[in-house]
Amino acid sequence: MPARLDALTTWLYEVLHSATDNASQSACFQLAPASEDASFRRYFRVTGSAVANCFDGVGESLIVMDAPPDKEDSHPFVTISTLLTNAGLNVPRVFAKDFAQGFLLLSDLGVQAYLDVLSEHTVERLYADALDALFKMQRNASHYVAELPVYNETLLLNEMALFADWYCQQYCEWTFTDEQRVRLDRVFQQLCEAALAQPQVFVHRDYHSRNLMVTKWHNEYGEPGILDFQDAVLGPVTYDLVSLLRDCYIDWPRSRVEQWALNYLYRVVDAGLFPPATDATYLRWFDWMGVQRHLKAAGIFARLHLRDNKSGYLADIPRTLAYVRDVSARYPELQDLHTLLDELTHHD
Repeated sequence: MPARLDALTTWLYEVLHSATDNASQSACFQLAPASEDASFRRYFRVTGSAVANCFDGVGESLIVMDAPPDKEDSHPFVTISTLLTNAGLNVPRVFAKDFAQGFLLLSDLGVQAYLDVLSEHTVERLYADALDALFKMQRNASHYVAELPVYNETLLLNEMALFADWYCQQYCEWTFTDEQRVRLDRVFQQLCEAALAQPQVFVHRDYHSRNLMVTKWHNEYGEPGILDFQDAVLGPVTYDLVSLLRDCYIDWPRSRVEQWALNYLYRVVDAGLFPPATDATYLRWFDWMGVQRHLKAAGIFARLHLRDNKSGYLADIPRTLAYVRDVSARYPELQDLHTLLDELTHHD
């Protein structure tokens, strides 16, 4: 998209020019690809003499987001960035915005994602920090839920439909019988009802190892940088917890994950966010929320491959569906889903 890159470069020149008293410096910057995500957004890292001291505390680089306005709405990113900043979280600051063109200029949280450094030696500290940040997010940002969309029945069911449509039918070339589809839809409805029965809080929706960054702030204050929060909603208390602890990109032993989850939920109850319940209730919330999320993720990964020519996520489908197989084997209500996954596994 050379035309968009040209427009972005022109806009960035104008922004940096207006942010510094040195007009000659404002032209001295370089752009390099920073990352892409599972949407139509692209990110570029901005470096050079124009960056230094153009904004307070910016450091040596900035990030510019290119979000084509016909495909992405940048308003939620700015709204949620402000909300999380006010709640005390470490998120990119927005220095300049042009909603008409779909450009945002942001602070740079660096290049070291949790996924790059997670290991048996680092996981306890990194997850403790991530859970501290999640607690702060749910306790503080939930005061602003009036600004958030609601994670309602329609959204939950539409997400699970991605699994049936994109993963089962299109990627696996599976044809449902009428009875299979009725049974699967019944499971979807049960998962939806379980999600809506949970206490509702601020939900990031992609709180996992690729969106948590090890930054200077993290090293000094023990808080990760948090990215990709623009789809935040008011939703189930276990959603972000399961995103982190049953990550599509890295996994840990079930017993360890369950203890992390229970300890966190005890903490949330102690803080008064919702009344206490039994461990069995907490783990059912956590398990079933994970099934809903992982079905959605498998569908999205298949769609990225088939529709968007982004095939890198295919390698994450086996891990993602392994979570679903494990959980569905332990709950009789989810047996129809477990049977379907067995049939898909043996489908030519």
